[in-house]
Amino acid sequence: MDCAEEVSLLRRALSQVAGIRELHFDVFQARMTVEYDAQRVEASAIERAVEATGMRCQPWEADPAVKRGLWDRHGRRALTWVSGLTLLAGMLWQGLESGHLVETLLAHQHDHNHHHDIPAGVLVLYWIAIISGAIHALPKAWHALRTLRPDMNLLVVLSLIGASALGEWTEAATLSFLFCLAVWLEGWSMTRARDAIAKLLQVAPAEAAVLHGQGESEHEHLTPMARVQAGARVRVKPGERIPCDGEVLRGESRVDQALITGESVAVDKRPGDHVYAGTINEDGMLEIRVTQAAESTTLARMIRMVEESQARRAPSEQFVEKFTRIYTPAVFLLAFSVMVLPPLFAGGVWSEWFYQGMVVLLISCPCALVISTPVTVVAALASAARHGVLIKGGAFLEEAARIRAVAFDKTGILTGGRPEVREMVALNGRPAEEVLARLVSLEQASEHPLAKAILRHGAQQGIQAPAAESFRNLRGRGAEAEHAEGLFWAGGERLLAEKGVVPGLAGSEIVRLGGQAQSVVVCGLNEEVWAVLGISDPVRPEARWMVEQLKSMGIARTVMLSGDNEATARAVGAATGIEDVRAGLLPEEKAAAVDALKRDHGHVAMLGDGVNDALALSRSTLGITLGRQGTDVARESADVVFMANDLSRLPFLLRHSRRAVAVIKQNITLALVLKAGFLVAAMAGMATLWMAVLADMGATFLVTFNGLRLLHPAGANRKPPV
Repeated sequence: MDCAEEVSLLRRALSQVAGIRELHFDVFQARMTVEYDAQRVEASAIERAVEATGMRCQPWEADPAVKRGLWDRHGRRALTWVSGLTLLAGMLWQGLESGHLVETLLAHQHDHNHHHDIPAGVLVLYWIAIISGAIHALPKAWHALRTLRPDMNLLVVLSLIGASALGEWTEAATLSFLFCLAVWLEGWSMTRARDAIAKLLQVAPAEAAVLHGQGESEHEHLTPMARVQAGARVRVKPGERIPCDGEVLRGESRVDQALITGESVAVDKRPGDHVYAGTINEDGMLEIRVTQAAESTTLARMIRMVEESQARRAPSEQFVEKFTRIYTPAVFLLAFSVMVLPPLFAGGVWSEWFYQGMVVLLISCPCALVISTPVTVVAALASAARHGVLIKGGAFLEEAARIRAVAFDKTGILTGGRPEVREMVALNGRPAEEVLARLVSLEQASEHPLAKAILRHGAQQGIQAPAAESFRNLRGRGAEAEHAEGLFWAGGERLLAEKGVVPGLAGSEIVRLGGQAQSVVVCGLNEEVWAVLGISDPVRPEARWMVEQLKSMGIARTVMLSGDNEATARAVGAATGIEDVRAGLLPEEKAAAVDALKRDHGHVAMLGDGVNDALALSRSTLGITLGRQGTDVARESADVVFMANDLSRLPFLLRHSRRAVAVIKQNITLALVLKAGFLVAAMAGMATLWMAVLADMGATFLVTFNGLRLLHPAGANRKPPV
């Protein structure tokens, strides 16, 4: 299965089989997934339905070539050689016999009477060339004829019959050879595309050096990663790829994790740091505790996401499919008109115009047009993943190219995402240790960055407390939990007002800390305020550069949507160059702001990383989150995931997607222009059958390799100045 035309053929054939629920196709892996009711249909019936199309199927293997026989792997290439060599031998024989060697080799003669005077030996060679070149097309052509669904195979077979009937044996043999060569080269180019994409992602080691025992009895065994479970200890030597997601237990080293995060500089790793499968340990011995089984690593999820993204077809793919439904029948009508109208109304020679009609039929094959988009989209998705940007489908790739406005959450997006408690003011005589213990107990179930800052502060102070049993997340406002004395809560000024608590002394502290551009958290029990905390989160160093890049790319508007207080949000806006700052927003208000941006600008991206951003992410036309620190809810709601905490990936995403869309347009235009050019040539009587196949083959190669240029995105490592 090498092209979308074969996918359509399989879909039509299998849709007639009772009991089949769903069909999923992955052209680049030559894989078909069938969901069926085993009570109504057997696997053998599905195999027979596939065989009726002229293709064969077998159970999926990670490396399909392992179980394929010699003929399956090399048969088409062998037939191509046989067809080509016998064609060349026949043309040489005929040319030497007739004394017109150059004209015969160039296939420029169109004197039909001359072509009838071919030696019997030459005719045998031409028949061998025709049969060996077309034998693979015959079953598919027969299926297309029975179902009245013409495809390239049927067109070629009909053209071969027509050319033979006209006595154009050289033309027929050349056509058969070129078609066989085109199909083989198409499969070869698709294999190259598959290999190139697979090499971008499938790099995790198959084995790991698993440690057993302790002290002097410690030893290691090479173990397949499929058998390594979470909790195992793994040793990674300098220069080796890390085989698992895990936490460093012993050792220090620099790790190149560009494969996962797109970071161009190796990162220092020490005990307690996280590492990813597939990344490279550069210069130190590391002992790692495995945290994820092989099938659940970040790299494995990336590969699955790239594979699954192919099912989410881009709008351009859908357009091409709809276009070809009209295009192919229209060209069939045109071909019939070319065959009939000139002889009937202009005194043309029937054989000449019948020949040109067959040329038009061959040109009607939309292979290059159909393959132009998916090869580009998959190459773009894979290369983006290689640079730390996971795009969940071609539709989102194209949407990124149309973005005109961008909305940002503040905490964890424009700021570093690792806020620190700078000040805690205990009120009403409450001991600081008691307040902090209650906060630690409450915030253990929260994923908000400010909650994590409180937990880190508690750990630094040596505070330990059990998690609250009745935790409730108050979206966009804070959190609360029941205790023996009553309801303990923590949140911002909005929660304070919502509960009707009189700030008292807390009011002046809130104003003071907010004026210092700190995020303010107030906590208390029932209606009593216990403490006010000032938490600061420095602005990301690349944030201002990123905003400037967006403006230089023509992004009409950048907006900050924050649930934080006005003073803090304004300070971050000034530091990043974002003028439109909206503070104190609830999740519903963030979503409403995104809706308003969509009304004004049409295509809006939203960057967020928390539970509070999930609604706004889903409302935007392109939701983006950070993979390393974003919550699970945000990752599910987002359409794009940045694997590194790096805002420079946003300009890269927009540039890369715009380039991908430009290449898609180039490919579609190229395919259509070539088709139109040869249609004009055919109607003028200047095209030949073999030229039509050569043009189709050339167009297919051009669009394929033009799309594969996206495996090497331009400006992928463009970074802000240090």
